[in-house]
Amino acid sequence: MDQPDTSDLGADAMPAASIPVVHPPAALYNLHFWVRYTLGEYTGFMWEHGGYLIRRRHIRWPMSLYLRLKTTLSAAMHFVLLRRGRRTYEFQIDQHGIVRTSDTGVSLIGWDDVQRIRTYSKGFMMVLKRGTLPIPFRCLSKDEVSAMRGIADARAAGELQFRAS
Repeated sequence: MDQPDTSDLGADAMPAASIPVVHPPAALYNLHFWVRYTLGEYTGFMWEHGGYLIRRRHIRWPMSLYLRLKTTLSAAMHFVLLRRGRRTYEFQIDQHGIVRTSDTGVSLIGWDDVQRIRTYSKGFMMVLKRGTLPIPFRCLSKDEVSAMRGIADARAAGELQFRAS
């Protein structure tokens, strides 16, 4: 039987693509919920997250207080101007990433865009390459909170991303 000659495939030939593989336990988690933020809740998330960023950069008082107030007030102003309190966001989170849907459109966020998932007093904060996604505890059931903790652990371990096989 003759085998085809594959020694020279030409300039247009592409190497074989690696197939993305999702490693367990990443495939176990699938969340679907809706969020309508309140101004107090949103500014609480931003206050805590601003404090985390300021501590991480070792900025001391009084500059740390000034920066924390400035960023929190700026986030509050954007919240009001963009009318985020009037929108309901639908979230679908699984091993492939995050889908956020609202009246303004759909955002598809892959796990490679998620830098870390932090836990604050009001909920989870997904820190993205560009921005953040706050997820309040009040929108999640007890099982969904534990699943979200599992997602955070899996993401920290590098399991919620595509890897070459």
